[in-house]
Amino acid sequence: MPAEKLKQMACSDCQIRHRAVCSRCDDDELQKLDKIKYYRTFQTGQTIALTGQKMDFVASVVNGIATLSQTMEDGRTQMVGLLLPSDFVGRPGRDGVVYDVQATTDVTLCCFQRKPFEELMVQTPHLVQRLLQITLDELDAAREWMLVLGRKTAREKLASLLAIIARRYATLRKLSPSDAIEFDLPLTREAMSDYLGLTLETVSRQINALKKDGVIELIGKRHVRVPDMQLLVIEAGDDADGGFIT
Repeated sequence: MPAEKLKQMACSDCQIRHRAVCSRCDDDELQKLDKIKYYRTFQTGQTIALTGQKMDFVASVVNGIATLSQTMEDGRTQMVGLLLPSDFVGRPGRDGVVYDVQATTDVTLCCFQRKPFEELMVQTPHLVQRLLQITLDELDAAREWMLVLGRKTAREKLASLLAIIARRYATLRKLSPSDAIEFDLPLTREAMSDYLGLTLETVSRQINALKKDGVIELIGKRHVRVPDMQLLVIEAGDDADGGFIT
């Protein structure tokens, strides 16, 4: 959605409202946030922030997907995470950015001026509680991803990545576990191979295998349909209870 239209949208109508940092705020608190918020859009491939750069804002991803990367002293770069809709960008109390953040699709951010946001946190326990929950969720996700990279097979790794993306879109669209889920792949196969620690050939082979086995359907090169989320979760080597994040 264009930033111009978002400016006119009430927080209560926002598609990420029930998952974003403001999800626990009451009407008065939302009004205070509204005074310090603005929207920014980034095109596919555009840099949102660079390591060491000072950020004068924090933000929630409204739509689109971005990557988090780190560059070593010798110039090698490693993707270390994804930012999906409703994820939080930036750290209150910290001026600099510790990762390179790049849009892999067109991205819209709901931004808050950092200093006023930090001041508002002191007055708004609901904001602090939700931010703490988001931080702990990120920690859990990082630990789970260590398991994915360290112990899972190539097929399970790819299925896990697809399941993470599918779960988020299912939650935002308030789908039930029995509904089919559709989304566009936010990463090229080269980027997926880098993120998963696999070769490009292995990623392509596993995508084709999941397609052949009916776990996913491919429409064109990038559009994915998951007809049975439970089956994808099983392929990822996780609990087969639907696994929807709320």
